[in-house]
Order: sequence, then structure tokens, then C-alpha cells
Amino acid sequence: MMLSRFLYILSVYFSLLACSSEQPEIQTVCTRDDIGNYIVKWEVTPALEGVVKMYVSDDPDEFDFTQPVGTYPISDGVATYITHDNFNRKFFCLTFNDEYPQVVASRFVAMDEMQNFRDLGGYQTEEHRRVRWGKVFRSGTITPYTEWDSIRFSIVRVKTIIDLRPEEDARQTPISYKKAQLVSIPISLGNQSELDRRIEHNRMRKGDGLLYMQDLYLQFVSDDTAKFAEALDVFTHEENYPIVFCSLLGKDQAGFLAALLLSALDVPRETVLRDYVASNQYIDPLHFQERVEHLSPDTQEAVTVLVSARESFLELAFRKIEKDYGSVDKYLRNELGLTDAKKNELRRLLLY
Repeated sequence: MMLSRFLYILSVYFSLLACSSEQPEIQTVCTRDDIGNYIVKWEVTPALEGVVKMYVSDDPDEFDFTQPVGTYPISDGVATYITHDNFNRKFFCLTFNDEYPQVVASRFVAMDEMQNFRDLGGYQTEEHRRVRWGKVFRSGTITPYTEWDSIRFSIVRVKTIIDLRPEEDARQTPISYKKAQLVSIPISLGNQSELDRRIEHNRMRKGDGLLYMQDLYLQFVSDDTAKFAEALDVFTHEENYPIVFCSLLGKDQAGFLAALLLSALDVPRETVLRDYVASNQYIDPLHFQERVEHLSPDTQEAVTVLVSARESFLELAFRKIEKDYGSVDKYLRNELGLTDAKKNELRRLLLY
């Protein structure tokens, strides 16, 4: 089996070398339906005749290429993988006429209590490489969690947790997961106590929420450089992987760190922004219902802004970086200490 797998990889490698100039553009995506089955979709440009072979594994780096779980016409564009295993994540490798292997998985990892737990794998870089699956996750607060969450979290095999929450939040609800090293890098959310008072006394409007969030993202760039530099450095050490980084909802400190990391890997800006706003799909508004249902409509609108990931917030931070430092690349290198050597190491560790 191992020999056939090795020969298969060699054949794919040399066929890619021979046909690289004619390689079609292939987009793949994987989601899960309401009962947990995987829906795998693909799109090939220009259109290609032939068949897709689909292989499945619990490990994105290990596939048995002698055993496809299905063969489909390329023109179908979609396949369903039925599973009764709702704990182990499934990864899929698609080949198109036995060429152009594409690894794909469901990015969102469903949890009972943890909000916004997502894999950063699969994103394509400017050089058409892809971020490795199962290596880096972003999340909301990792505590409290249910017993089932703990099992799912263990299956992800996280070795390092970067906690970006402010000191007070981390103190009130400490992360108690013992199977990973905890790296605490507290980054404030502005004047939280004043914000909480204004919300409780119905002295917030939508415009106030917008100004607060804009100031927060400008703060990330101007005041929290050393903290984000420390966080980025964690990703340059191979022994730390897999890594999960978290903030309250996984959208602000975690969202900005994800944007920096993906930018360092040369993932296009539009993809970085798309990953950022995807938080809106995975933050449950019912999580806040009890806190806001007694508030005035104006204050409820303000809270909606505060718990949203708006593209304009991250764009504002990027504009400040480009205005003050010339480019995101210069900011990463000169302000965050991401030298060429560290950047190359990031690429080695995180890109296929």
C-alpha cells in the first residue's frame, strides 16, 4: 500500500511538472449539512472532461490513494460523503483525471459552547500554494466548554493556545485545558468598563458603536504592535503546532492576528477580508440575547455593531498600516520583526 501511494505521489508530481503551463484553475469547498454529512464541491476553469476521484482521511497529510471513496464525473461539480462520525474531522483529497490533487475540509468546527472555531487551512496564496489544513485554528473564548467540546478539542490535537483576551477576562474565565501549553498575550478592547456602563444605562447608539470599533482597530496597529509581534513569533516554531488563538468572540484580536498571519503567507487581501467577515456566520446572536433584550433599540443596534465583523474595520487598519509604514509587508518586517528568515519558515511550516 505504501509503495503504491509513493508511486502515485511521484506520478502526480511529474505530471504536474509536465503540464504546469496548462493546469486548470480548480476551486474546491467543503461544508457540512444539518445532520453532519460532508458536501464537497468543485469548479474547474476551463471546463475539463473526465472523472474526480475522492479520497478521505482523518489526517490531512495522510491519504490512502489506493482506496477512493467515490468516483464522479467532473461535470457533476458536487459529491456528498455520508458519515456517522461527528467527532473526528474528515479531510478529502480530490484528483481530476488522476492529476491536480486538491485537499479540502470543512473549515468550521462545530462546538457546543465555543464560538467561531475555524481552521485557517485551504486558503490560496498569490503563488497558488495553499495553507495547510489542521495546523492553525482561530476561535472565540475556549472556556467554558462542554465535555463533548473537550473531546472535539482533543481530536484537533492542539499543542499551543494563544489567549489574546484582556487580562480581566482571562482572570475571570481562565482556560483550564491541560493538554496544551498556554501562551497569554493580553490585548485590551479599549475602555471596556466605560463601554459596559454606557450599554447598561442605554447611552449607546449605532454611531457610537462604529466609532468604538474604528478606534479599536487603529489601536491594534498603533499601540499593540509588540503584542502582535509576540503572537506571530509563536507560529515560527514547529514544535508549537497545531496552534489555536482565541479572543472573546474570535473576531477582533483574533481577527486581526489572522489577517496578519495570512498576509505574511501572501494570501490575497480579498481572501483575508473574506476570512475576517466569515465570523458573522459563526457567532450565535442568541449568545447575547439575555444581555440585550431589556435594552433600548438604539443600544441594541450599537451592540449589534460591537459583535459584528465589518469589512470596513479591518480595511481601516490596513489603510493605517499602509499610510504609516508604506505597506503591510514593511509593517510585518520592520515593526513586527518578521524577518525574511522567519517569513520563509512560516511558509515552510504552513504552505503546501
